[in-house]
Amino acid sequence: MRTDGRRFDQIRPVTIEPEVLRYAEGSARIQMGETIILCTASLEDGTPKWLQGSGAGWISAEYGMLPRSTHTRINREKAMTGGRTQEISRLIGRSLRSVVDLKVLGERQLTVDCDVLQADGGTRTAAITGGFVALAFALRFMHQQGMISRIPITHFVSAISVGLKDGQTLLDLNYDEDSTIHTDMNFVMTNDRRFVEIQGTAEETPFSRPELDQMLAVAEKGCLELVDRQRSLVRDFLNL
Repeated sequence: MRTDGRRFDQIRPVTIEPEVLRYAEGSARIQMGETIILCTASLEDGTPKWLQGSGAGWISAEYGMLPRSTHTRINREKAMTGGRTQEISRLIGRSLRSVVDLKVLGERQLTVDCDVLQADGGTRTAAITGGFVALAFALRFMHQQGMISRIPITHFVSAISVGLKDGQTLLDLNYDEDSTIHTDMNFVMTNDRRFVEIQGTAEETPFSRPELDQMLAVAEKGCLELVDRQRSLVRDFLNL
């Protein structure tokens, strides 16, 4: 058993609440265990300069942690200056773009902001999972307003963390586990079991191929459970 009583392949309790803000085209609040993230999707006319004239749109993301989202206060980052913040923002953007037909958007841009209200491990993966829901509702808004001919989502996408400690695979790490884990990996996966991105590091002992296969298996289980949560929220307008 783990410190919080979960099985090795069990995700933390998950709650995703859509449409939590009045003004954003799409929004969602996701809580996984004690990690809480507010995700908003905002529509803007125009695209980055290198896309202008192409007829295609763009999806970007910005990630940030509020000063008291952690045990002690952290400084508020200005204009995404931190390397970790930039890395996670780009990961979220890549993950969301991978499941959207950008040509349907026209020359418009959606920015998905993921603000960590409380951090207890797995913030980047929870941001992707919640960010997808916020994005889906923003695209529904665009379709309802006649801006796009259809909702251009091709697949669901979710993400989960996996760790390896003393030969045991652990799914969906909390902070205590993440800070002492031997191998730490993040998996981003679509609902048809294809991977968008895999990030992994052996903090102490290198891991073997059978251990990697085991981590892949539990990651797939976790991601598909999260897709079921996403699907329950968007099934009225997204049939995938």
